[in-house]
Amino acid sequence: MPAGLIALALGGFGIGLTEFVITGLLPEVAADYGVTETTAGWLVTGYALAVIIGALGLTAATTRLPRKQVLLGLLVLFVIGNTLSAAAPTYGVMMVGRVVAALCHGAFFGIGSVVASNMVARERRASAVALMFTGLTASNVLGVPFGTFLGQALGWRATFWAIAGIGVVALVGVLVLVPAVRQTEQPSLVRELGAFRSGQVWLSLGITVLGYGGMFGAFTYIAYTLTSVSGFASSTVPWLLVVFGVGLFIGNFVGGKLAARSIDGTLLVVLSALTVVLALFALVATSPALTVVALVLMGAFGFATVPALQTRVMHHADHAPTLASGANIAAFNLGNALGAWIGGLTIAAGLGYTSPIWAGAAITVVSVALTVVATTAGRRHRRATAAASGTGSVATA
Repeated sequence: MPAGLIALALGGFGIGLTEFVITGLLPEVAADYGVTETTAGWLVTGYALAVIIGALGLTAATTRLPRKQVLLGLLVLFVIGNTLSAAAPTYGVMMVGRVVAALCHGAFFGIGSVVASNMVARERRASAVALMFTGLTASNVLGVPFGTFLGQALGWRATFWAIAGIGVVALVGVLVLVPAVRQTEQPSLVRELGAFRSGQVWLSLGITVLGYGGMFGAFTYIAYTLTSVSGFASSTVPWLLVVFGVGLFIGNFVGGKLAARSIDGTLLVVLSALTVVLALFALVATSPALTVVALVLMGAFGFATVPALQTRVMHHADHAPTLASGANIAAFNLGNALGAWIGGLTIAAGLGYTSPIWAGAAITVVSVALTVVATTAGRRHRRATAAASGTGSVATA
């Protein structure tokens, strides 16, 4: 594989680390700025909302620009944002840093996938894209726990200085190792927007928002749950996040295999299982041993949905999946924002640190219902199409 793919994967690692490491450091950040847990949670919500803007706005705005130059510009934004976060004297400046860093998130993964696939022969494109996204997975399995450990040992600002450093290395790597990509066909924004005429695309985006939002809503305040409910010391939180990361890795791998067989079937089974896991987690959170098991299962079932969610929206976007794929990245982060916001409301209402987990389970129940609606509508459409064509055959997604 070309060395440039490693540079892209490193960029993905840093971006994933920026998004998720804050959850393990919320208590320290809140204490430093003298804000409530709910206010600190807006650092998660604000990031997610900015990703939505970047995934749609920057992807559309840079459609006609050279891909490599766009990637370099996005990484510059990433470094600036994390530098602001690391040096932020006030909560407001910290929020600005989070927003600036988040703007590059969705566009980097969307454009980076195109660049990665053009760096190798056609038959190796899927492997190249998978390697780039390995950086995002690794950020959850390894980066987030050790970023949390670094923040607790040397202060939370040290973690963001380290992330900014990773961004600089990724920037140099892309500059030196990633070749300029010649665009053989000029993309059409009008054609890409046409994909949104499909009702199934909108249903897919809705499932993503709710399905991922339920898991992330429970995860946002997990440091408080682990220390205040389960009784773990703050020093053990990074290692517990390693356990959660192992679940993510397993779920992402298995979910990809299952989605290759049946997209809708995978979503129905995995989202239903995730609902049960979240409810059980809320019930057993006072038991340290059962909490560890629940963390693994929450990570596994939460990320097992990701391949199917991303594939579903691309499947129903017909011949213009690029912007729809970017919109689904935005939908993931809208789910992050929704889950974090609702979880914060439950804590602010005095319902305790297991309340975000209950809220996550409730959100996931709605995602299951929406999946049933989407699946039923899809089957009816395929049957009607088959009947109209006189074939009588019914395809499965």
